[in-house]
Amino acid sequence: MVGLSVVTRTTAGQDRFRRTEGTGAPGSCTPYDGRVGEENRAPGAWARRAIGLLLQERAAGPPTPLRPFPLTAVPGAPLYVKDESCRPTGSLKHGQARALLLDALRRGRIGPGTALTEATSGNMAVAQAHFARLLGLEYTAVVPGRTGPAKRRRIEERGGRVHPVDPPLAVYERARALAQRTGGHCLDHLRSLAAVDDPGGLGAEILHDLARAGEPEPAWIVVGAGSGATSAAIGRELRRRGHGTRLAVVDPENSAYFPGWAAGARDYSTGMPSRTEGIGRPRPEPAFDPDVVDLVIPVPDAASVAAMRHLRAVTGLAAGPSTGSCLWGAFRVLDRMRRDGTRGPVVLVAGDGGEPYRATYYDDAWTAAQGWDLAPHLADLAEFTATGTWPVRSSAP
Repeated sequence: MVGLSVVTRTTAGQDRFRRTEGTGAPGSCTPYDGRVGEENRAPGAWARRAIGLLLQERAAGPPTPLRPFPLTAVPGAPLYVKDESCRPTGSLKHGQARALLLDALRRGRIGPGTALTEATSGNMAVAQAHFARLLGLEYTAVVPGRTGPAKRRRIEERGGRVHPVDPPLAVYERARALAQRTGGHCLDHLRSLAAVDDPGGLGAEILHDLARAGEPEPAWIVVGAGSGATSAAIGRELRRRGHGTRLAVVDPENSAYFPGWAAGARDYSTGMPSRTEGIGRPRPEPAFDPDVVDLVIPVPDAASVAAMRHLRAVTGLAAGPSTGSCLWGAFRVLDRMRRDGTRGPVVLVAGDGGEPYRATYYDDAWTAAQGWDLAPHLADLAEFTATGTWPVRSSAP
């Protein structure tokens, strides 16, 4: 079994990390707990101090672990899991939230006492609440009224406030209106991330991790697309460096990324929400850059759930459903490489941990209620792990 880093939380919502027997992978999980002091509240000095603090937090954070997946049946193509659940706020949204705040500070949109708002209820809200508290700012997440207590609690444990709204699509307008009424700033990550460049981020970290492990540059990196910012940042980093690494994006049912990419239609819309939490959108978001994506792989929702469970069964790593989508996509890429005779490492990005999904995607009764039959997909995953050959009954990517 692959050695793991285990995240534990106190009742106050503060993170504490301990490492079990490791894999030799770079990185450990140690939170940074600096704060902006009250003595630096003059506008110019405060903004400079806030920017410095966020940059210091970034520099102090070690790389997240690069974990090998025990797959030996595909010669010359090792599979690695980049475990972003070890970020201080538990997901890859940690870096995006920090980059959003840095950008807003540099543009003069945030000053001392600026109240922050955002229309989101997931990992982005948790990360933004964390950084708002770090800077001593109020933060309000405007969420759909149906948002469950566990999600609300994760935001509140980071110092954020939760403002429920109905109907669900009204969250965007309400977040902007709340910011306008309070003289605050709406972070609006779905739009703002399109203008935020974060060189040296996750893409660079993956390349550095592989080099430290004595591996060549990856043949493929596999990620999901929610806002589209992660795939855009990684793809642009690969292009900047002139690497031959190709980028695959996995896309769940009801999402517009795959059909929009295949048709070359950036305004493609399905009008239906994704059921795989963390990825998929009814329309491509502004941050998604199809020009740096080499392949988009549609993934059945039941396959994503089966794959996240397969990952836990094989490695002990509990991750979210978007990671299951990425594992399914990585297996399809590896099968393509086997058929084409190509070699090189494949890296999939694990976007978050499994704890928030214990009562949903890891619960048999809940998944059955969604109408998902996991059994055939679990069989496909087990067969590929053992033999390196994708079952004939499954269509090629």
